[in-house]
Amino acid sequence: MEIFQIVAVGLIATILSVLIKNEKPEVSMYISLTAGIIIFLFIITRLQSVIEILGQLANKVNIDSIYLSIVLKIVGIAYIAEFGAQVCKDAGEGVMASKIEFAGKILIMVMAVPILVSLMDLIVNMVP
Repeated sequence: MEIFQIVAVGLIATILSVLIKNEKPEVSMYISLTAGIIIFLFIITRLQSVIEILGQLANKVNIDSIYLSIVLKIVGIAYIAEFGAQVCKDAGEGVMASKIEFAGKILIMVMAVPILVSLMDLIVNMVP
């Protein structure tokens, strides 16, 4: 199972990072960052199959593909912002992590506007 590989990469990176942190903190950060990217690459292949299945379901239910695309972009923004913020926190940059999280939330809000407008339009058209 892939989870064992992911956990193994994470544990090995953590052990290496802890052992090296006192002598070379910058190398420790690179180890953590590299492990995070490797784990992200493991997951991205599974994410592609989920996106395909959601696309097929959207076609069956006759949902406009634009809305599915927006929702997937919002989820992507959330995951990428969280990943970036965690990397910053690991590097001891909590302030930068907060700024990344804030930017992610703003971008999500901006991306959600077309869905909110469509929903409001639907509600207005339902009320006589």
